[in-house]
Formats: sequence, C-alpha cells, structure tokens
Amino acid sequence: MSTPDLTSEASELRMATFRLARRLRAERAVDSMSDGQFAVLAALKVHGAHTLRDLAERERVTAPSMNRTVNCLEESGYLTRTPDDVDRRKVNIALTPEGRDVVEETVRRRDSWLEAALDSLTPQQRGTLHDAAALMREVAAR
Repeated sequence: MSTPDLTSEASELRMATFRLARRLRAERAVDSMSDGQFAVLAALKVHGAHTLRDLAERERVTAPSMNRTVNCLEESGYLTRTPDDVDRRKVNIALTPEGRDVVEETVRRRDSWLEAALDSLTPQQRGTLHDAAALMREVAAR
C-alpha cells in the first residue's frame, strides 16, 4: 500500500518529468515533425537500419501505424527503403544524410537548451540533478 506522502511524491516526480520532457521536445530542428517521427529517426541513428516490423516493435506501435510514419519520413527525404540483400522479401529502412542531420541538430538544440538551464543553477543544485538522473535511470530500468 502507498502512503499519502509517497503518492504525492510520485505524482510530483511524474509531473516534473513530463514538464521537462515536454520542454526538451520543443527544441527540434523541424517544427512540423512529430515526436513519434523523431523517435523513429533517432532509433535508426542509434541502432542502424531496421525492418518495418522491427521498428514497430521497438517503438511499440502497430506495423500499419509505423508504415504511415515511415512513408511520411521517406517522402520528406529523411529515410530510405532498400530490399534486403539476403531475403528480397524484406525491406530495410535506413536514415538518409538529411535524416541524420535532423537528429543531430535536434539533439544539439536540446543539449544546448538544457546546458543553459543548468548553467543558471548552483553547483549543489547541479549535483542534486546529477544524482537524481542516476536514480531515474535505475527506476526506469525496472
């Protein structure tokens, strides 16, 4: 059973986490790109080419939904589809140089915004956030 204090703490942490995430998501290279579209580009940059099914599983969406996202990103020139060298029934989805640029610029903007925000804090406050980040990673891994 949760105690009222623990429930309140959990709620405050959830709201603060979502507010920070929302603020960071506002920093993007392409204003018209959705968070889901950016997540696909970022996954391809970090993990390399994927099949449509693998991307859908990674992002926890249906294959038809992922297909719509991939179609849009392909039309915008951010990714390509190429037949698999081994299994011609499969299609590999990979970033284009333009897609890689969008990911890199968005990450640069987000890091820059956060660095400026951290610069306004005291060293003790930054230390507290550093420790909190480690705890948040631990909680998220559960």
